[in-house]
Amino acid sequence: MAKISYVHVEDALGMTLSHDMTQIDVKTGFKGARFKKGQVLREEDIPMLKSMGKESISVLELEDGDVHEDDAASRLAERLSGEGISSEAPEEGKVSLSALWNGLLVYDEESIHRINDDPDWIVATVANKVPVKKGERVAGIRIVPLTMRKEQVSRGEEATLPMTVFPFAPLKTALVTTGKELAEGRIRDGFAPKLQGKLAGYGASLMGHAVVGDEREEIADAIRTFIEQGAELVIATGGMSVDPDDRTAGAIASVADEVRFRGVPAIPGAHLMLALAGETKIVGAPACVVHDEWTSLDPLLNRLFAGLIPTAAEVRRWGVGGMCRKCRECNYPVCVFAAR
Repeated sequence: MAKISYVHVEDALGMTLSHDMTQIDVKTGFKGARFKKGQVLREEDIPMLKSMGKESISVLELEDGDVHEDDAASRLAERLSGEGISSEAPEEGKVSLSALWNGLLVYDEESIHRINDDPDWIVATVANKVPVKKGERVAGIRIVPLTMRKEQVSRGEEATLPMTVFPFAPLKTALVTTGKELAEGRIRDGFAPKLQGKLAGYGASLMGHAVVGDEREEIADAIRTFIEQGAELVIATGGMSVDPDDRTAGAIASVADEVRFRGVPAIPGAHLMLALAGETKIVGAPACVVHDEWTSLDPLLNRLFAGLIPTAAEVRRWGVGGMCRKCRECNYPVCVFAAR
């Protein structure tokens, strides 16, 4: 096992530090590694060490099969760093992972649990399947002891599956708003401006907006027209409940090659629908998208713009955490509701 010995600071000249030494300076607000692992101590370093309250320093002597905390954390970080993830150099026994671009963070949760089953590892992440921004820190790795055994590190590496940030693509998006009262101009559509704001977050814009009545064929015709114009995503709003007068779901099904799902265990937005017509994604958005800022539509959009089409089995697991808490100060997507 690794051996730690202590040397008086005056006797440590020319010696190599075995780990980072942290300084907290109340006056300047500095907190960080003032001395780094591998640094050779010089005579001018002695006053600084003493100002940090160091009368002696520890020297770590590694034995065969020992892996220093920085090296262990770096090795695991390398395994976790998939597409769109970068890792920093270790500092104070910690390695941080950050997003290289805007997109959807996706990782295998069970692999994180397997790593953390060894109490010497600490891996913490932001929530799975949430949008992240370029440069945002998405995970941190720490090692509890100063060293780990080589076989421990190997087991952690074997348990690790890489994290990925799927970049958002600016899909050509069209909106079909249904409802006779809207088509006749008796009320104004409130969703189009809201949708344009959401699309901007993905680098996309609205290629077209059609307002039609309640008949199944006119809804279907509007969707087909946008598909013919090259729409990659068509969102239809209104007429998505189970009332006999609501015909939007039937119109979508008549156009689609496949209905991926209809209905999700999430509130607001239980009547969400997704269908596919060739390469075009067709979404049936429930009425709540007009008056609720965040609904089940939002995690679906996150996936679609990231190029990930959810399966029916996946959305059936959205129920845990799928109830929006209507927080007084909304912090979406930094919340459980976003991590569907």
